[in-house]
Amino acid sequence: MANLSDNSHRAWWTQLSGYHWFVMIVASLAWFFDCLDQRLFSLARNPALKSLMPGAEAGDIQAVGKEVTALFLVGWGIGGMIFGALGDRYGRSKMLTVTVLLYSIFTGLSFFSLHYWDFAVYRFLTGVGVGGVFGLAVALIAETVPNGARAGALGTLQVLSTIGNISAAFIKMGIDSLEAGGTISAGNGWRWLFLVGALPAFLVFFIRKHLKEPEPWLKMKREGRLPTGGIFSPYAALFSDKRWRHNLIVGAVIASTGVVGLWAIGEYAVDLQRIVFRKHFEGIGTPAPEIDKLVNAAVSKAYLLSMVGAAIGMSFFTWLCGKLGRRTSFAIGFSSAAVITALVYWKMNSPMDAYWMTPLMSGAQLGILAGFAIYLPELFPSRLRSTGTSFCYNLGRFAAAGGSFFSAALAKGAFGQFGSPMMERYSAMAMCSIYIVGIIALIWAPETKGEPLPED
Repeated sequence: MANLSDNSHRAWWTQLSGYHWFVMIVASLAWFFDCLDQRLFSLARNPALKSLMPGAEAGDIQAVGKEVTALFLVGWGIGGMIFGALGDRYGRSKMLTVTVLLYSIFTGLSFFSLHYWDFAVYRFLTGVGVGGVFGLAVALIAETVPNGARAGALGTLQVLSTIGNISAAFIKMGIDSLEAGGTISAGNGWRWLFLVGALPAFLVFFIRKHLKEPEPWLKMKREGRLPTGGIFSPYAALFSDKRWRHNLIVGAVIASTGVVGLWAIGEYAVDLQRIVFRKHFEGIGTPAPEIDKLVNAAVSKAYLLSMVGAAIGMSFFTWLCGKLGRRTSFAIGFSSAAVITALVYWKMNSPMDAYWMTPLMSGAQLGILAGFAIYLPELFPSRLRSTGTSFCYNLGRFAAAGGSFFSAALAKGAFGQFGSPMMERYSAMAMCSIYIVGIIALIWAPETKGEPLPED
């Protein structure tokens, strides 16, 4: 039974029963593999396009990479919108099964890509599955665990996502080693990365057999209060009610701010790293045959350190939400992300810079995402929680897709005369102004700290 008492004086993990832990583990695994898939794509994107676009120049590969990323994000947004609504109509656990199966299948099919366009199609369809997971997973946890454990459990879901990201890096290192040793043919390591990404399909067996729908949703079903009609009928219910419409708009703006900051700015820090790392090693007289190896090693090390920073940032943001409230935490988070991200893009010039700068940036940017897991399900009633949460979180995917195109156009159109890496630096720094939008939106954001989940 969920949310029976507050128990806020007790550590959140002591309030969980065996079944609560089971729900947390299953939902966290779904999100873990979701994040693993996202990161495998980020690591394999350029090698895949280089293989699928023989003879293309580096600039063209980078441009197509941003376009494929944008399509992935659009699929992500569409999947979130669809499966969020289906989760409210037919159940969180049922739809979680479908989304995991969907992103597993199309990630695996990416192994067989022959051209950049079919690779892009597979990534779009993978995005549809990936997009559905977050709203379903957080609604499932929020409605299952006690009130006093909710913030800690949901924040931990996001903290554990960094393990998926770190796992992707180690998988990439292992595949690179096999490729270097000749076990995998040269230039095809990226294909095996995507094949590994198909493994989450096995999680479906555990979800289908043991995971139950949460009691608040079952209560709505027994009372006949779940959305009926077409697939988008939950959205009609959200927009027709003044309170839920207000929360939907505010939540969507806040979430979009963080997602754009991460995917349209932070995501491309690795591209800047490769440029400045190469210049750094060339500047200190490193032999040309060694440069690629050293650059790749430095990028991998910076990434692993950034994920440590992300885990710390998410943990801190979770604590901050419980201590200061949701609105104050987001104000601190958005302000920190804007300042730190701008400084990192401005001042990062060597691997040593990246080793301490990128953990700070990831901690600031991804810490905010822990707040989304905590805050968004607190804005909506059980009959509309999956729809509202998914809408808010995934609307940012469309914004981030547009932000990726805008960032590329800004770099070339407004700052192209400065050349690389300055045009990438200036573009990212200008994009950091997006965080101001989120700070302004907090004026209208309801404070939910210490409140039970809303019902109507």
